[in-house]
Amino acid sequence: MPALNVEFSDRELEDLRQIAKERGTSMKALVREAAAADIARHRALQEGAEAFRRFFASHADEFAVAFPDDEPRARGAGRAA
Repeated sequence: MPALNVEFSDRELEDLRQIAKERGTSMKALVREAAAADIARHRALQEGAEAFRRFFASHADEFAVAFPDDEPRARGAGRAA
């Protein structure tokens, strides 16, 4: 399995040691679990954003009617001739 060396400040390293000790796990496992959780969160946010984009696109006309002030102005609208 590929590995990654990560540098921490003395304070961060001590905090990691303490947290790992409190949880009864290794520092390596603690850091790996934290990274895996952040990766899962990132993927979920991406999927949620994509679901919102699809929903918004499929209901764009309804949103335009419900929120007309939020619609972009047509090209040239509001310009003096």
